[in-house]
Amino acid sequence: MIEIRNLSQRFAGPRGWVEALHNVNLAIPAGEIFGIIGRSGAGKSTLVRTINLLTRPSEGSVVVDGRDLTTLGKDDLRAARRDIGMIFQHFNLLSSRTVFGNVALPLELAGKTRAQIEETVLPLLELVGLTQHKDKYPAQISGGQKQRVGIARALASKPSVLLSDEATSALDPETTRAILDLLRKINRELGLTIVLITHQMEVIKQVCDRVAVLDAGRVVEEGKVVDVFMQPRHEVTRALIGDVIAHELPPALKARVAERLSTGSGHLLRLAFRGSGVDQPILSETIRRYELDFNILHGQIDEIQGQAFGSLAVLAGGQPVKVAEAIAYLRSQGVVVEELSHVE
Repeated sequence: MIEIRNLSQRFAGPRGWVEALHNVNLAIPAGEIFGIIGRSGAGKSTLVRTINLLTRPSEGSVVVDGRDLTTLGKDDLRAARRDIGMIFQHFNLLSSRTVFGNVALPLELAGKTRAQIEETVLPLLELVGLTQHKDKYPAQISGGQKQRVGIARALASKPSVLLSDEATSALDPETTRAILDLLRKINRELGLTIVLITHQMEVIKQVCDRVAVLDAGRVVEEGKVVDVFMQPRHEVTRALIGDVIAHELPPALKARVAERLSTGSGHLLRLAFRGSGVDQPILSETIRRYELDFNILHGQIDEIQGQAFGSLAVLAGGQPVKVAEAIAYLRSQGVVVEELSHVE
């Protein structure tokens, strides 16, 4: 369990103090993959660095596995950090060391014997799929393989928590998917708690159990990933989700819909389904029950954590009372319905 309590972080700037984080509170259960997302400058990298106190917060506390790290002295903090592994965007490998040597480095610094090092490193290289590359140098392997080395190195001290700071940002989409699959495998097989920092909602969608959205150093939304996708409450969240599932209508269609809405004709609805609701003929049943016309403007079906997810924008025509009854019926069937009075 990771608990971040009333955490704030201020830095001195040329024009005075800059507040990078403001009163952040998060609880991350053990064994979860927790995503922290935000645009550039939102404070997410500052936040992840407070979890292992690479950056000491101005206010608040960070509790990991029952220990408040902000109260520890240097020696105790150093020991506590061994339970918190970290992987980085730019790998941070030593070019003069082999793959094996890079993974072995934290064990050497901890005074482990050669036999102990081999006993730990070789299974880790097998776990991340690099056994056959153990004698190569960083210049001889790909970016995805370098990140696998970074992951294995972070696991060498057998941590209970793994922090990932934009670890896939420098990778192509295919390699990103492979690295995220590896992180999910590590989470399941080793039971690690993973805190994943990213600016890409696609990354959150693929691997995270829950997500917190940061904006200007504040948590503006938090919840299960599928719930946040179905019903985003903050404009920043909507924009980030829009990078994955488009909410915007094409410009020409948007103009026509706006003109129709301005005459009071029709109701623009945004519908979100999940699970078995994606497979059910709910719309056709609604049309029959309430004698409505549904014009589907935009739609997409996707998958979040193995669960089907659908999103539709529809223009509903019919008597207002019937539209209201239809919306109530859809909601009773587990559909998230948002009635829009304007075209976004």
